[in-house]
Amino acid sequence: MMGINLSGVRVALISLGCDKNLVDGEVMLGLVTQYGGILTNNCEKADVIVVNTCGFISDASQESVNAIMDAVEFKKRGVGVCKVVIVSGCFAERYKDDIFDELPGVDAVVGANKHGEIVDVICTVLGTGKAQPVSVYGRDDGCFYGERVVSTRHYAYLKIAEGCDNHCTYCSIPVIRGAYRSRTIEALLEEAEVLANGGAKEIILVAQDTSCYGTDIYGENKLAELLRGLSKTDNIKRIRLLYCYPQHITDELIDEMAANPKVAKYIDMPIQHAADSVLKRMGRKNIDIKALVAKLREKMPQIAIRTTLITGFPGETDEEFNNLLEFVKELKFDRLGVFAYSREEGTPADKMAGHLPKKVKEYRKNKVMELQQKISTEKLKEKIGMKTHVLIEGKTEDDMFYGCGHMDAPNIDGVVFVASENELAAGEFVAVTITGSLEYDLEGTVANELAE
Repeated sequence: MMGINLSGVRVALISLGCDKNLVDGEVMLGLVTQYGGILTNNCEKADVIVVNTCGFISDASQESVNAIMDAVEFKKRGVGVCKVVIVSGCFAERYKDDIFDELPGVDAVVGANKHGEIVDVICTVLGTGKAQPVSVYGRDDGCFYGERVVSTRHYAYLKIAEGCDNHCTYCSIPVIRGAYRSRTIEALLEEAEVLANGGAKEIILVAQDTSCYGTDIYGENKLAELLRGLSKTDNIKRIRLLYCYPQHITDELIDEMAANPKVAKYIDMPIQHAADSVLKRMGRKNIDIKALVAKLREKMPQIAIRTTLITGFPGETDEEFNNLLEFVKELKFDRLGVFAYSREEGTPADKMAGHLPKKVKEYRKNKVMELQQKISTEKLKEKIGMKTHVLIEGKTEDDMFYGCGHMDAPNIDGVVFVASENELAAGEFVAVTITGSLEYDLEGTVANELAE
């Protein structure tokens, strides 16, 4: 991109969807600043508005459409100075053939895998005025584009792979994002160093399937090796794992998590259902989850295990749903999220028989969450007396500090409220003794020493 200059061009980003999409947005902002652009949080002051969209499920797609229409209104009605509206991300990829016709006013569409070309796209659109809209699609090589504009302060997401090979019948990600593509260990260590130098104390590994890392480019699972490498980054105090599919969680990974003091005793492991018949229809590999959970808890007694479930999948019977309830009651996951099945056009599940009414799907979702609320309350009471490190994020109005302990993924799980006679700075890692519990949060006081 030699000779390209965005000097004086003000760019606003509206980022929707998951943390993986957030990383793409941060990469785009980093490229904009690298080439002289000016970032703004105020759309009224932006020459260019980039809407980084989600299109995973129908509700997310509608949110994306609303955000795009709002951005177009800034330009069309002369609210502010907006000249260009660009749509990027999963919705842009999924509906690339319809966006220009259905959402007039959009000037450019950048596919989910081509965010690295955002500067070229901005320059092209600004240079051509009202010429034909610009579209960029295809697959990138997963490279590191330079310093991101990290929006999450003292923690940062590190996307270790793109795409997915699992082909679950309810999911459109393989169509949107393509085949699974790991980034190299060298590229990830380089980016982690940059993130740490920028102030990140906790690195959160994300991908569509984090636990599959390395199998495509190295011929074997390399997640444990990556953890060992990342833990050598001096300023990184904690490393957290999200989106680990259970069938790819190896003994080597469990042993590394248990032995490595920088790796949070926490794992996010989406299982989606417990009934073998439902898992088969979902295209999910059925493994012995009970045995895996027992092994994780044996190796790491303080581990927090998070999972996600889907209720109301096509054909789900009362018996299959009750099976799921009993499974949740028995396993007592520390953290759990539930989604009512969303029917997505173009997926195999869309064509299945036995789609359930929305009210049934929602009722079952609420039943699971009611059960999990009781489990969470009980489990958190058991944490009283435990010690953990808390990454301080801020202070409440009643002078309680708060942040994330090892059990708490930011913006997903709860927080730890910390009482301290001394001022605690945001970004500080503090040893905390847990003294109380709420439904989803913990309370504690600063400890003199830590024993995990």
